[in-house]
Amino acid sequence: MKTESLFKYLYAFIALTYISGLFIPLMENDSAQQAVMSMRVYLTDNFFDLQRGNEPYLDKPHMHFWLAALSYKLFGLTEWAYRIPSLLFTLLGSISVFFLARDLYKKYTIAHISALIFLTSQTIFLANHDVRTDAVLTGATIFAIWQLFRYINTQKTTSIILGAIGLGISFSTKGLYGPMIVFFAIISQMIFMKKVKILWSYKTIIGLIVFLITITPVVYAYYVQFGEQGVEFILWKQSFERATATNLIPTNTDYFFFFHSLLWLFFPWSLLMYYGLLKILKKWIQHKFRPIKLIEVLTIAGVFTTLFVMSFSQFKLPHHINPLIPLLSILTAHFIFNWHEKEKQTILKVFLIIDYVLILILIPAIIVLLFFVFEPKANFGVILAVLFTIILIGFGIIHVKNNPYIKLVVISVLMMVFLNTALNLYFYPKLLQYQAGIQLSRIITEKNIDTEKIFMFDEGYSWTLDFYTQRNTPEISIKEIQNSTKDTWIFVDKNEHFKRIKESGVQIIDSIKVDHFRVSKLNMKFMRPESRASKLKKARLIRIKN
Repeated sequence: MKTESLFKYLYAFIALTYISGLFIPLMENDSAQQAVMSMRVYLTDNFFDLQRGNEPYLDKPHMHFWLAALSYKLFGLTEWAYRIPSLLFTLLGSISVFFLARDLYKKYTIAHISALIFLTSQTIFLANHDVRTDAVLTGATIFAIWQLFRYINTQKTTSIILGAIGLGISFSTKGLYGPMIVFFAIISQMIFMKKVKILWSYKTIIGLIVFLITITPVVYAYYVQFGEQGVEFILWKQSFERATATNLIPTNTDYFFFFHSLLWLFFPWSLLMYYGLLKILKKWIQHKFRPIKLIEVLTIAGVFTTLFVMSFSQFKLPHHINPLIPLLSILTAHFIFNWHEKEKQTILKVFLIIDYVLILILIPAIIVLLFFVFEPKANFGVILAVLFTIILIGFGIIHVKNNPYIKLVVISVLMMVFLNTALNLYFYPKLLQYQAGIQLSRIITEKNIDTEKIFMFDEGYSWTLDFYTQRNTPEISIKEIQNSTKDTWIFVDKNEHFKRIKESGVQIIDSIKVDHFRVSKLNMKFMRPESRASKLKKARLIRIKN
């Protein structure tokens, strides 16, 4: 089989894995929360006032929520509709990675490998089912870098306009973070190529105007909801407050947090990337940082200048790295192809052995997840999918035995297809059923409970309950409960809250109790069936009468 044909098959398998992730139930907290915030925009047709529960939302810009709301309008209020914009921007990101790699290295093989690495990085898979702002941000940011790099080389007006639009969407999704990455990457490359003078062209003014026009809807939305304070926040305060953890809880003071987080975020490509990076830095030092043939700085400067700046932030989360994954993918693809061209077979074979070891670990681990963590039954489709993927991996090992660098790519890609297909089709759907909101929304439908009579107890929340009942559940306080004369159902997610209601003097005439677990905080006790009960909490839907 020709390499080009092999790549097409890999793209097809990856696409099936992403499609399987569209239908996973929503995950608390952030993903479900943002889905509900988008639902509110859709239900009210108010695109200017973002609300988190009953509070005005002064944080991330509106673009992600607008796109999700528009998707609801087109496809209905479903979890897969919520994920469609992220999937489309991931597709845009992979296309941008492909063409940027081609433009940088003039090799279609490097371009294909770059796109495959991007699409099979674990954090990119996660960003398309645990959907937040990251997939839109990542796609828009790398699109802007690709188009602006084309502008550096061609000075075409179309490229700077498209780059400015991508930059504007990036800003409109998460503020100045995306444009910061673009700035570091493009300016570094311009200095490296000695093309800084093109900044003084009238086309730069055109690009700036297009950028300002693109961000105007979001800036205006902040002004409508919060006035001048909102405009100041999105243009400056948001980034400053996140860097200093002002009004936020500091998450990590480890300056190397992002560097070691890459080990799993960029899995299974992270070791390749780190090794290649050390080799290229050694080469640059030997050449006293002078330009080296076939080596560019766009990817390295874009990634590591950003990481250096972010490392001083007091508010760090793993998914903040996502917009850097496209550049890391191109960099890693170059390393792999370069080792092949220079016939450094030993390096490739060492990483192949690492892949084989990972497969030997992953296959039993997935089997345990499928058959022993939850009930020991997997549906026939999952079993077939797993067996089929194992066969594919075996086929890859046999078929490309004379091409170590292609084999390395094929085995790594199929390993990730195997892992994430199994997780998407079985593990995540089973795990996410432990969210109380999903269980209770199903019971509400089965018992035909009028959702207009359902309230959320003060200080509690369940984004999944809101989403799957397609309603922003209003809150109710103890005093309102005591004064209520209507038939009322109340969602209670804490035992102490349930106790307060019981002690308030109201009569509880019905109580539906379900197990609840914060699925974003998995631990071994929960994973083991025999100790799971010790980690489960109780959530209730109670009916009161005065």
